[in-house]
Amino acid sequence: MEKCVMKHSCSSDAESPQKKIKLESDDTVKQEEEEDDEEEFSDPVPWQKIEAEGLDCDYALLFSKEEADHLFKQLEKEVVYATGEEAKVQVYGKVYNIPRKQATYGNAGLTYTYSGVKRLACPWTPTLEYIRDAVTKTTGQTFNFVLINRYKDGHDHMGEHRDDEKELDPLCPIASVSLGAPRDFIFRHRDARGKQGHRQIEPVKLELAHGSLLLMNSPTNTFWYHSLPVRKKISCPRINLTFRRILQDRKK
Repeated sequence: MEKCVMKHSCSSDAESPQKKIKLESDDTVKQEEEEDDEEEFSDPVPWQKIEAEGLDCDYALLFSKEEADHLFKQLEKEVVYATGEEAKVQVYGKVYNIPRKQATYGNAGLTYTYSGVKRLACPWTPTLEYIRDAVTKTTGQTFNFVLINRYKDGHDHMGEHRDDEKELDPLCPIASVSLGAPRDFIFRHRDARGKQGHRQIEPVKLELAHGSLLLMNSPTNTFWYHSLPVRKKISCPRINLTFRRILQDRKK
């Protein structure tokens, strides 16, 4: 069996100032170091700011390689993924097998509906609670639900979509924790998609590292689609956890 070594591909110095990444008009990405006068987060880590028109994200390494390795192994033991009809999704009226494994966990009684399928939250596991609490400590945001996607290798993928369901709290960012093989993550503006795209807006591409946290702040999911494309050369698995806050009174 092939041995997979999880890479911690982003390195940062806890004493270094915050780096801001902006998409410039000349289609190049520039990094500027700037001092942050205000403490934006509860438990500061070296954050990178990722911005473009209507896109506002924050990115950081949340866990060390050793801790990320341990969390990955624990999740492999604890998480139970959907099978059968629950492993299918509806797109434009057609039903497809999901090209990855999925699971949903959260507070008792919560459900989340997307792509025509309603998912019931399983009870939090100890490891999921630990990761959730680490995200809350770092961001100051609370979450009551997590969608888990497991990609067995680079053939498993996720198509372009927006997390803009009505039951999501619009004031709460979506917090995406990545464990396992680093994968490309691509944002594409809604006005620059496909043949109907009427604007020239460059996509924004990130590599999500082992142990990293990406915060997708409002209004990102209004204007930008995101995807995890096929990368055939990747042979190791990846687990992604997207923590959300669901408002029960909006689930209608």
